[in-house]
Amino acid sequence: MARNLLKNPCGEDQLESWELVVNGGSQWRVEDMPGDCGHDFTNKAVGTYFATSFELCLKRQVIDLIQEGYTSEQLDAQPVITVEDWYCSRMDCGCTYQMTVCLLDENHEVIEEFNPELVTLDPDVDDCSWKQITFTFREYGPGVRFISFEHGGQDTKFWDGWYGVRVTGSSVIVEV
Repeated sequence: MARNLLKNPCGEDQLESWELVVNGGSQWRVEDMPGDCGHDFTNKAVGTYFATSFELCLKRQVIDLIQEGYTSEQLDAQPVITVEDWYCSRMDCGCTYQMTVCLLDENHEVIEEFNPELVTLDPDVDDCSWKQITFTFREYGPGVRFISFEHGGQDTKFWDGWYGVRVTGSSVIVEV
């Protein structure tokens, strides 16, 4: 059952399956690779990405692990859960990127959280090509029933349009 539990991880179905938590500025949109002032992606099969705007844009999916076919016994055995995301900036505008992934119990209470520091990319000093972020949850205790995956960001120059962080190739994999 090691499969990506996120639906529409690259925007191939526009914004379907994503809850738009914050949809600021010119709002979220999906663009084709590599996009204006963009970078080629490492996997040629990925043809689209999500673009953010000049105000904060955050989107989320909450995965119901029981509905996805896992049993309480499998989940209480604390299977390894790996999350991954890819992000980059344009070559002409800086951006910020953020990600929060929470393992939740049946009441949606947080069991464990991965919330790395806010990333700021500046094309004048940084390599702004696609970057991978990955984290593996281990030994987090019994009771996980849901996983909340949230990510996004914005541009740093407040330019109207879609100059903020670009995200694609997101995944959540439970190894049972």
